[in-house]
Amino acid sequence: QVQLVESGGGLVQAGGSLRLSCAASGGIFSRNTMAWFRQAPGKERDFVAAITSSAGRTAYSDSAKGRFAISRDTAKTTVYLQMNSLKPEDTAVYYCAADVYPDGRSSYSSGAYDYWGRGTQVTVSS
Repeated sequence: QVQLVESGGGLVQAGGSLRLSCAASGGIFSRNTMAWFRQAPGKERDFVAAITSSAGRTAYSDSAKGRFAISRDTAKTTVYLQMNSLKPEDTAVYYCAADVYPDGRSSYSSGAYDYWGRGTQVTVSS
């Protein structure tokens, strides 16, 4: 059974940093593109960052570029999101996602992902 479990969220002041982790189990990970999305209250779930399986290529939203970094530890089957220079507008629930059955949809789209974690809350105070 595929399972994604996020951790590392919390309350931080503007300008601070957090590192989110996503532990994957159930036979996935090394072959799959993994991503982070976020959803603020009353808003849609938005793409934050993704990392491919083999080459480890990364992609970021405009708001994440230069501040966030996605990485993966194959040995630990864990994906990380290092978030620096956090802003109040980064406040959201952050979700980890796995593209287990690639169907050609863009990695920027939530529809491309087949499995999701339950999310971890990130709150940035001003």
